[in-house]
Amino acid sequence: MTSSKQSKSRKARGTAPQSRDKIRADKQVCSRYKEVYIMKLEEKNLIVKRAYKSVYKCDDYIVKVFNEGHPKSDVFNEALNTARVEETGLDIPKVKEVTQIDGKWAIAIEYKAGKTLEDMMESDRKNLEKYMEDFVDLQLQVQSKKSPLLKGMKDKLARQINGLKDLDATTRYELMTRLESMPKHNKVCHGDFNPSNVIVGKNGKMTVVDWAHATQGNASADAAMTYLLFALKDQKVADLYLKLFCKKSDTAMQYVQQWLPIVAAAQLSKENELEKDFLMRWIDVVDYQ
Repeated sequence: MTSSKQSKSRKARGTAPQSRDKIRADKQVCSRYKEVYIMKLEEKNLIVKRAYKSVYKCDDYIVKVFNEGHPKSDVFNEALNTARVEETGLDIPKVKEVTQIDGKWAIAIEYKAGKTLEDMMESDRKNLEKYMEDFVDLQLQVQSKKSPLLKGMKDKLARQINGLKDLDATTRYELMTRLESMPKHNKVCHGDFNPSNVIVGKNGKMTVVDWAHATQGNASADAAMTYLLFALKDQKVADLYLKLFCKKSDTAMQYVQQWLPIVAAAQLSKENELEKDFLMRWIDVVDYQ
């Protein structure tokens, strides 16, 4: 075959030799990259362990490795949520890769050095109110952003409530009626905004992590969820948070409380037995009519 015919044949196949070489090289780099991950996914590098995932420190990244059987769609949704929030201009750890490690789905995200705000609040109680003020300011900064392509909060809450088997049909109906009556907003909402998801660097700069539950919706609903997360551990701290949030956002406390039965039901859908009794007490919608 002449050189000209060989060239045409390559074009017909759609891949030039240089392109094939580059693909092979990229695959080798990717393979070495995963080998580095695997070598460093050791117990000594484990920083967080959850029922469904393990989180490792790996050089300048953290690598979240999800258990086998964890929904693939949830993994990609977390990566997509993070990318959407990056586009708002908020300074958050950027997602770098979604991959598989030993057959398990994993996400590589930028590592942010520092302590969690939760650790600082617990070790320095005398400055709790100052930390809480900073925490609320950060939440309001997040909620000042918009991301039109994030999933809608009300749609997500409706799915969670309708899927609850621990509630009878009448209670689900009451919760859905309340949810439908609440204003529909489009602010960026973290969905799990608590001090363990805030990293404080040496310079005092705070960074929000873990955007798996992010939606666009009502800021007061997001505040109600944060209030519940505090109340699960310490009611006085929860009350301090709610007081500061309402003051700084100029929001009536009663309005945030209107969301409490709804977000309690949403949290109940996570099926944490340790939280169940507490959350069921908040789902009595009659108390807030």
